[in-house]
Amino acid sequence: MCGILTFISSRGAAAERSDAIAAANERLHHRGPDETGMELIDTDVAIAHKRLSIIDVESSHQPMWYSGNRYVMTYNGEIYNYKELRAELIEKHGAEFATQGDGEVILAGYHHWGPNVAARLRGMFAFVIWDRQQRRAYGARDPWGIKPMFHLHTDDGVYFSSEKKALMPFTDPNDLDRENLAHYLTLQYPPEPGSMHRGVNRIAAGHYVEFAPGKPVEATRYFNPDFRPRSVDNPQKLYDEIAETLRESVRMHMRADVPVGAFLSSGIDSTGVVAMAREFNPDILAFTIGYEGLGQYNELDVASESAQHLGVKLIGTTIGAQEMMDALPKIVWHLDDPIADPSLVPLYYVAKKAAEHVTVVLGGEGADEFFGGYGIYREPLSLQAIQGLPKGVRSSLRAVSKVIPEGVKGKSFLERGTTDLERRFVGNANIFGEEEKRRLLRGYDSSVDFSAITGPLWAECEGLDEPTRMQYVDIKTWLRGDILVKADRISMAHSLEVRVPFLDPEVFKVASTIPVDEKVRLRGNHTKFALRQALAKVVPPAIVNRPKMGFPTPTRVWLANEMFEWADNILATAGCGHLIDLEYVRGLLRDHKEGKADNSRKVWTILVFCLWHAIFVEQSLDPGIERATSQLAAKPAVGSMVS
Repeated sequence: MCGILTFISSRGAAAERSDAIAAANERLHHRGPDETGMELIDTDVAIAHKRLSIIDVESSHQPMWYSGNRYVMTYNGEIYNYKELRAELIEKHGAEFATQGDGEVILAGYHHWGPNVAARLRGMFAFVIWDRQQRRAYGARDPWGIKPMFHLHTDDGVYFSSEKKALMPFTDPNDLDRENLAHYLTLQYPPEPGSMHRGVNRIAAGHYVEFAPGKPVEATRYFNPDFRPRSVDNPQKLYDEIAETLRESVRMHMRADVPVGAFLSSGIDSTGVVAMAREFNPDILAFTIGYEGLGQYNELDVASESAQHLGVKLIGTTIGAQEMMDALPKIVWHLDDPIADPSLVPLYYVAKKAAEHVTVVLGGEGADEFFGGYGIYREPLSLQAIQGLPKGVRSSLRAVSKVIPEGVKGKSFLERGTTDLERRFVGNANIFGEEEKRRLLRGYDSSVDFSAITGPLWAECEGLDEPTRMQYVDIKTWLRGDILVKADRISMAHSLEVRVPFLDPEVFKVASTIPVDEKVRLRGNHTKFALRQALAKVVPPAIVNRPKMGFPTPTRVWLANEMFEWADNILATAGCGHLIDLEYVRGLLRDHKEGKADNSRKVWTILVFCLWHAIFVEQSLDPGIERATSQLAAKPAVGSMVS
């Protein structure tokens, strides 16, 4: 796992940027503290790199060269089928290798297969290859977007980086993307491929790019998730196929020359991964987190029971409200863009604990999107009765719902049942609606609507059943914008690599064929039904049908109590009042404290943005260094609000 920073000059003047590139590369040190590499390639390219050594620790240094120094590459990720590809390249093409690692396999694959190499890779990756002979670059990102890659185009050339913070010295921090701010307030993250700064974008998941200096970048989509649900005559055969495919994925994801552990929550996804990982390493360590004095949020007890049942050692840690306040500025710095997901905080602390013992951990990300794990996927089934009514009747019921007071039973059901799926479901988060954003945003633009993000996705999956269409939208939005950014940035904050066995092409091949009634069922309140049956033989019986939690965070409780003054001070002193009506948000916070409404997610969304703005726009706060706590305590405005 590594950090990438590459500059390709449009005028053969890469040397002019070498010092600035080397300095910016230090912002990525947490991604790869084991080695630092920096090279000028002719007059065209400056490549900087930070390496976290996982495979072929003694060799596979970067930047990496191949074929008589024709190609040079900087690479972040892991290729799990590199041994199989290496054997094929040797047998069919006579390829030669100087290392035992996975990076050189990418270079050899590009030499022999060209841009199609990306589609052959089974793993998580983001890389840039420079062909000195053709004076042409090729870059790619993995199918799901597990590993990040930002790019910035300027008159001087093109920059690529694993994290946006390394590109900020080369652009204007005040040039905000107002559309993505509006989308953030709804989705709780700025959607791919953009970012919160105009001009700084991401290579989209499942795409590769090709370009020459001074020429436009050409992007090609090499992968798109294709759901093809089929009828199942023998359910047990399906369950066995899921189990064996996942087991093989776990086995491949454990390939490493360093210690591998796993995260363990109270749910079936991580428990299933730990159970299968133990088959290949009986001494695997598992890590979990809990909260001081808040048993209803605590997963420690359930995780401990699961660990005991599986026979693995569990290492737990606990945090309180103060730890949440202390860590949030650092977390926002690592994120690059604001993500208003409170579970970032417990993930930060459990990753910190894991990094004390291992270099790699396995996680359960992707299981919900692949197998139908979110409760909202059952909604189309529960709304069938009202959705089947004539359009005129539904319109009348819609009008009735508008006059029913907030909080009255039945209002939400009527609203949802009389709203088309494409307007009802925007992904797994829907923080602020348009009417409230009109009140919240300075300079609200009614033409900026979330449908600009989700509309094309609904069109791409037309013809599928509604729960599967929801999965497709989540894979393209929620998974990429929240789940995987969270996993990458927070683990890398501690120089820890998270691997995700569910997000594997072979696992998706099976998951994509599962019919809707094997994913979600109203009777019994089931989600991920087929996956639960597939894992029933390896996880504790109490976990098989346990509702999803996944490191829940007591934000609702703490914002009304221990964290109220801290949050109110942030809102009172933040420097982004020209963008957001912060007094309105303070009112939401007071209503939350008084128990008038649960506004915790709305308030948290703005708190995260306030800190992000202080760090990346105002640049009045720099929590990316160890003395962040003393900095915050010393500052009278933004600093004092997190002391």
